[in-house]
Amino acid sequence: MAEEKQWYVVNTYAGHENRVKENLQRRVETMGIEDNLFRILVAEEKEIEFKNGKKSEKMRNLFPGYLFVEMIMTDEAWYIVRNTPGVTGFIGSSGGGAKPFPVSPDEIESILRRMGMSDRKVVVNFKVGDRVRITNGPFGGIEGRVDSMSDDAQTAMVLTILFGRETPTEIAYIDLEKAD
Repeated sequence: MAEEKQWYVVNTYAGHENRVKENLQRRVETMGIEDNLFRILVAEEKEIEFKNGKKSEKMRNLFPGYLFVEMIMTDEAWYIVRNTPGVTGFIGSSGGGAKPFPVSPDEIESILRRMGMSDRKVVVNFKVGDRVRITNGPFGGIEGRVDSMSDDAQTAMVLTILFGRETPTEIAYIDLEKAD
């Protein structure tokens, strides 16, 4: 059976994710395992913050203490990742030398989409002007009207009623369904 590349979750020291990512990328090159280790991600999303009337953008880590590694789980690749400085182990391994389980394609797709890195397009059954229900996230269960859509970003601007006023909220296509 030919191994295929899948995503795995690597546990690191919190706050050291980017350093561990760089260490791992360096090791992939120096140890020549580019054929088994592909993408290494720190799951971050852009957060806009208003302080003292000033708008600033910063990256917020969605999963502190974790890296996502796309790899073919060979013995060598598994060993190199496990023994990278700052890595404390894999998530989904039962221990005792057992290799970890990969992240499900749907779960990693959701994370990639939040980071704006998904290449899978969502086909939707709603259009501008339609009523939709938000299915996920902090606005889950709220209904609103689609004001605009961005097929490139796979998001819709939904007008919802919050605190008695109509509020535009950007929601990923995957988290919307057409309301009856």
